[in-house]
Amino acid sequence: MDSLSQIALGSAVGLAVMGRRTALWKAALWGGLAGTLPDLDALIDFGDPVRNMTYHRGESHALLYLTLASPLLAWIVTRVHSEAALFRRWWLALWLVLVTHPLLDTMTVYGTQLALPFSDHPFGVGSIFIIDPLYTLPLLVGVTAAWRSRQVDRLRWNTAGLVLSTAYLGWSVVAQQQALAAARESLAAQGVEVRQVMATPTAFNTVLWRILVITPDAHLEGFYSLLDDTRDVHFDRFDRGQALYEALRGHWPVERLAWFSKGYFKMQARDGHVLMSDLRMGQEPFYFFTFRMAQLRSDPVPLERPEQVGSRPNLALALPWLWRRLWGEPLPPPR
Repeated sequence: MDSLSQIALGSAVGLAVMGRRTALWKAALWGGLAGTLPDLDALIDFGDPVRNMTYHRGESHALLYLTLASPLLAWIVTRVHSEAALFRRWWLALWLVLVTHPLLDTMTVYGTQLALPFSDHPFGVGSIFIIDPLYTLPLLVGVTAAWRSRQVDRLRWNTAGLVLSTAYLGWSVVAQQQALAAARESLAAQGVEVRQVMATPTAFNTVLWRILVITPDAHLEGFYSLLDDTRDVHFDRFDRGQALYEALRGHWPVERLAWFSKGYFKMQARDGHVLMSDLRMGQEPFYFFTFRMAQLRSDPVPLERPEQVGSRPNLALALPWLWRRLWGEPLPPPR
C-alpha cells in the first residue's frame, strides 16, 4: 500500500496497544515511524530496475526478520522515553505495527515475500488497489479524532477506524470473488481456453474490476463492475509475444520477471528492442513495469542491464472513463 496508508495503520495500531499506557503522541508517532520502516528498502539500488522491482518487499517485509527486529526497536523507544517498565508492551505494539505492514501489502497484487528466508514466494491477494481512500480515511479519522477528542473514552474513535478499515479489506475479497465468478462464467460461455485468470480492482475503488486472462497464445483483458446490468464480460485479445519469450529464455531478468509476475507478462517488439511488461499493474497498453530486455536484430540480443520504460495512461481520459464505467456504463477502455 501507499506510504500514507502504512503510516496511518502504524499509528492506529500504536494507539490501540499503547494509548492507555503512554502519551498518545508517543504511541502515534512511533507507530507511524515503524509503520513505514519496511518500505525503506525502496531506497536501495539492487543493481538494475528488474532487481529493484523484484527485491522490493523482500527481506524488509519478511515476518521472521521483522519479528527479530521488534525487540531492538522497542529497546530504543523505551531508552529514548525512559519507559523501561513498559518494554514488553512497546515490544508488542511495535511488533504488531511491523508485521501488519507486509500483511497489508499482501492484499495488493504486487507481491510480498513474507516467508523469507524459507520461501521467496511473492504473496499477493490482489483485492485492493495500492491507493484506496476508503481504506485509509477511517484510519486517519480515527487517529485524528482520538488525538483531538477530550472524552475519556476517546480511543474508541481509533478502534472504530481500525474495525472499519479491516472490514473494508474483508469486503474487497468478497467483491473480488464476485468479479472472478462473473469472469469465469463469461469465459466458459465464450469457450475460451484459460490457463490463468485473475481480478484486480481499478484505481481507488473495489467496485470496478479488471479481469486478466492468460490463454495458450494471448492475454485477454476485460472489465466488470459490480453495478453492471449484466454478468457478461467483454474481453479484448492481445498477443503475448510468446516467440520473443522463447528466444530470451534463460536470460536472468526475463526469467525473474516471469517468476515475479506469476506468468502474467507479455513481450513485444518496439523501436528495435524487446520489451517485457508485468500485466498485473496497469491496463492495456499502459504498464508502469515495462522493461527493455534485448536489442532486436536477426535474433534478440539481451541487454546487460535492463531499462525501465513504463508508461501511464492519460488521466484526462482515464479518470472520466473510470468514473462512468464504475457506475455500469458499458464503455470501451481508453487505449
